[in-house]
This record gives sequence, structure tokens and C-alpha cells, in this order.
Amino acid sequence: MKQSARSSSSARPAHYHAVRFYENDKSLSNIVAEFLGDGFARGDGGIVVATPAQRAAILRELVARSFDVVRLQRSEDLVLLDAERTLSTFMTNGKPDVDRFTNSMREVIKRACRGRANRRVRIYGQMVDILWRTEEREAAIRLEVLWNQLARTQAFSLLCGYAMGHFYKDAHFDDICGQHTHVVSTDGTAAAVA
Repeated sequence: MKQSARSSSSARPAHYHAVRFYENDKSLSNIVAEFLGDGFARGDGGIVVATPAQRAAILRELVARSFDVVRLQRSEDLVLLDAERTLSTFMTNGKPDVDRFTNSMREVIKRACRGRANRRVRIYGQMVDILWRTEEREAAIRLEVLWNQLARTQAFSLLCGYAMGHFYKDAHFDDICGQHTHVVSTDGTAAAVA
């Protein structure tokens, strides 16, 4: 069953953890802006954990869709974090530390919820892609596992991005897909992982 990443909120399972294998930054920023924009329209908070260049591209796409990104950031409906700096808060000896990760991400989700216990949050994360690009495969997969564990206690939908070029070198594609509930295509359609 296919569903749109931008309109799947009411039909998707409680835990939505999608992956987008992207060809270029433009295609990724389009998908992320659709994902976040749909959430803003529904009253969801948004969190972007990405590199400066990717954050800027996502903001441009949101502006092109008529979202007031300055207002969203001021109200903390949109929280922007640097991916490398965020990684440094919970990585220990080249591995994600479960307690530090959990505490760090819970705090950010709490900020985006703005005191509303029933508010959902949409998160785009580029941290796993950074780990994958630096050939820290086990750390990337471990981080995916930690996101899935966090979803047991926190209400969020997560979209991860991985540059396609980094998957041609090895056969870990199935390992990554196995940690996600959906794979997002170039048109924004999210297909459930079998």
C-alpha cells in the first residue's frame, strides 16, 4: 500500500520512520519541505537536524511553499539543529550513547511540542547520513535503532535521508531499510517496507 509522505498522517501507523535515498540535495529538500509543510498545516511541530547547507535548502523550499519560517522558528514550531553538533552531544567512542541520545532528543521534542502533551512532531534527520558518509556504518544503524526505541515513548514521525552514492559501494541497503517503516520515492510517495 502506497501513501503520500505529505498526506499520510491520518492513515499511517503510530510509528512512522521513513527513509529517502536521495540523488541530489534539491530532490531531498523538496521531499523534506513537503513532509514538514504537511505537518505544519496539521498543527505538528517540526525539527530539522541537518548540515547548514541542507537546512538552508529546506528553508528555501518551505518559503517557496508560503511558510513563514521566521515565525515558525521564533515560536519553536520549527527547531533547527546542526547535525554534526547534535551528533557530538551523544556520541561516545564512535558509538551513539543510548542515555545521552534519549535525553538530548526528548528535550528537543519537548521544545517543539511547546507544552502540548498530545502534539505530534515531524523530524528530518541527516545524522545517519553523516555517519554513513564517514564509513561509520554500525554507528548509523545503531542510531536508527535508538530512534525506533525512542518512538516507544515519544510521539513523532521521522524522515531520514541517505545519499544514494554511498550505497553503491556496499550491500547494507537492506540493513537500513530494515530499520524503517517506509521508503519514500522521488515523488514523495511512501511505500511500507515489507
